[in-house]
Amino acid sequence: MVDFVKASMNYLSELGYKYTKRRADMLAVFSDDPLHYKSAKEVQRTLAKDHPSISFDTVYRNLRLFVELELLEESEIDGGMVFRQHCDPILGHHHHFICTSCGGTVPVRLGDISQYQEQLEGYLIQSHVFQLRGLCPDCRKKAAEKRKCPDDCRKKDSCSHSHNR
Repeated sequence: MVDFVKASMNYLSELGYKYTKRRADMLAVFSDDPLHYKSAKEVQRTLAKDHPSISFDTVYRNLRLFVELELLEESEIDGGMVFRQHCDPILGHHHHFICTSCGGTVPVRLGDISQYQEQLEGYLIQSHVFQLRGLCPDCRKKAAEKRKCPDDCRKKDSCSHSHNR
């Protein structure tokens, strides 16, 4: 498989965008962990190690460019925009389960979207967004461990701390 960073930088060059180490390093953040969404702040913190003067605006502007060029895809988690490497086209049309704790994703195949066109006679569907959100098995396990009570107070009528009963 062709390296994501190299292929992306070549594509940017073909479109007339300047090669910069910052852009290459920004893409590498997603190449290292392609299945997890990251916020612009997370990307900025990661890049600040090698590029201490990089601004949030620079990071966000480039992330938006990468989305526009379909190198990255974006979503919204807890009211903030997050980004991840664009899915491999070989997966075909699919949606995602997104872990709201760690940002991990899993592709999910659903029925053909054309079935909805039949219900919307006279309308033209131009795009759609469908995402399943929740906790992945690892984050679910961590959340359950945090809620464990040493006194097993869930069996009691009252306790001094809160639980999801």
